[in-house]
Amino acid sequence: MLFLLLLCCHLIGAASAARALFTARSSQGAMAWVMAMITFPYLAVPLYWIFGRNRFQGYVASRRTGDRAVDAMAPKLHAVQAFPDPHAPGLPGLFPVLERLAELPFTSGNQVRLLIDGQATFQAIFEAIEAAERYVLVQFFIIRDDDVGRALQKRLIAKARAGLAVYLLYDEIGSHSLSAAYIAELRQAGVQVSPFNTTLGWRNRLQLNFRNHRKIVVADGVTAFVGGHNVGDEYLGKSPRLGHWRDTHVRLDGPAASLVQLTFLEDWYWATRQTPALRWELAPAPGGDMPVLVLPTGPADDIESCDLFFFQAISAAQKRLWIVSPYFVPDREIISALQLAVLRGVDVRVMLPHKADHRMVYLASFSYLSDLETLGVKFYRYQNGFLHQKVILVDDVMASVGTANCDNRSFRLNFELTLAVAHPGFIAEVEAMLLEDFRHCLRATADDYADRSFVFKTGVMVSRLFSPIL
Repeated sequence: MLFLLLLCCHLIGAASAARALFTARSSQGAMAWVMAMITFPYLAVPLYWIFGRNRFQGYVASRRTGDRAVDAMAPKLHAVQAFPDPHAPGLPGLFPVLERLAELPFTSGNQVRLLIDGQATFQAIFEAIEAAERYVLVQFFIIRDDDVGRALQKRLIAKARAGLAVYLLYDEIGSHSLSAAYIAELRQAGVQVSPFNTTLGWRNRLQLNFRNHRKIVVADGVTAFVGGHNVGDEYLGKSPRLGHWRDTHVRLDGPAASLVQLTFLEDWYWATRQTPALRWELAPAPGGDMPVLVLPTGPADDIESCDLFFFQAISAAQKRLWIVSPYFVPDREIISALQLAVLRGVDVRVMLPHKADHRMVYLASFSYLSDLETLGVKFYRYQNGFLHQKVILVDDVMASVGTANCDNRSFRLNFELTLAVAHPGFIAEVEAMLLEDFRHCLRATADDYADRSFVFKTGVMVSRLFSPIL
């Protein structure tokens, strides 16, 4: 019996190794999985089926089914006014490539407002929810049952009781500590609540690695919010360990808000197989003149859209490239693109947190200093609390704010959403915001790694080994 059990384990290991050989994201990853599952399948096989997959199964088919329903309800989506001049001087091909990645156009007639830190963000979101007249859509990776979470709950319950349609979608991994009582109170008031259901479908039963990292609020289909904040007291700087929480969100009014709504609808349809009746009339925001691209990315895409967005933004930069990310675990292609940008004479700056909320990700970031800092990439560590914003500034032609970090998880494993804005006024605002942030930073150098203890260096290199799933 023991022999048959071991034989079965090794046969499953061999079959899994064959699958990894054909589906792994890289030759190095394929070799590692194949060797592990052949030599020690008892542990390697369960780990592979949880962490080794590179595609989220079933979402595309579901999305296409849902899109057919959307098409029937919203024919005007195909008439979204495109950004009239996608060929910006000095950046040939940047905007057309981004439109192809998004499978959506730049839209004009938008107004984008920068929201710096939690107080401004939650105040703006709560005001938009209170002003909504038809429906409210809410989606977050993390929702906590604390003061901020209950403030959101209170407003959603009030709108549902007032007769509005209210939808709440959350990631069950990110929101694993959300209480059943919190959800029950919402449902009793008429709020439609659903987890994203990452394990939906028999092919997804074992997976824990794919997560919906999007943060979306939409009011009446005309106002949308996207950015780095989740729902919790720490996002107001109330964490005793992390202190001040530095984050960035945006409020978006105009036609692009409908495309944010479309992203929510696709996720909602995956989770519930329902297509709620939403508003799709497209109209420019009052005074809106900002071209905006809505870029949803995720592990169900045919190509690695998020990774390619970062690569294209880096490759297009001619004068300035500023990247702000709390987690910096890039792949080899992104490292090469950053190196080439420096060699072109681009001012490349990467702003990272000084404090760590995820220890292994923090340690892994040190391993990239020697490859990049010595060549000319300037690294900065934010000192005034914890840095969580996800912002990119490319020359004077594009600024992006969204949910995606510069790491493998965002590139390949998470569902993310990024807004790219091509407007000089907004770009100037983002530049001023980041210059203020740089005032609270210290330069990081390769010596920050070289001068550390052997134990620290070991932790850094071990963490880097896990970079594909960090």
